[in-house]
Amino acid sequence: MYKFFRDAHKWTGIVLGVVILNIAATGFLLLIKKDHAWLQPPTQTGAAGGVEAFITTQDLFAAVFAQDHPGFRTLDDIDRVDFRPGKRVFKVRSGHGHGEIQVDAVTGAVLSVATRRSDLIEDLHDGSFYGEWAHGWLMPAASAALLLLLCSGLYIWLQPKSRQSRRRRLAAQGDGLRTR
Repeated sequence: MYKFFRDAHKWTGIVLGVVILNIAATGFLLLIKKDHAWLQPPTQTGAAGGVEAFITTQDLFAAVFAQDHPGFRTLDDIDRVDFRPGKRVFKVRSGHGHGEIQVDAVTGAVLSVATRRSDLIEDLHDGSFYGEWAHGWLMPAASAALLLLLCSGLYIWLQPKSRQSRRRRLAAQGDGLRTR
């Protein structure tokens, strides 16, 4: 049983090492993404104004499509629109190529056109980059394999200690029988 767990632990660790390295490296980059503009564009601040001064959705999309950006040709190209009321800015994100256009919520002016590399890194991190099969099957299998590594590693570590403790107990019992 010990040899089985040792071999399973070794080969699972070797194969899983690549996946863990990917998760660790991309996870680190995701943790620092707000500190580095090359990972994620900083959120701009729009002009002062109240809710009544905000542009309409129609004006927002007109401003985005006027940029003639290849990632923003039609409504189907838009993945989501994030609204930051405190900064009075709309962040329009493309479903293609990780593009982002930030639009002033009051004036409708385009404040930033940039690439969100953090979205690419997130796709690498969760396996989506490699396809739905990787996100749906590989990453859960990697989680299960990590659990296997934990259990087999504990067994490999505890089993010799348990054997050694048992030998000491038996030796102590044997010494007690000899002294009688």
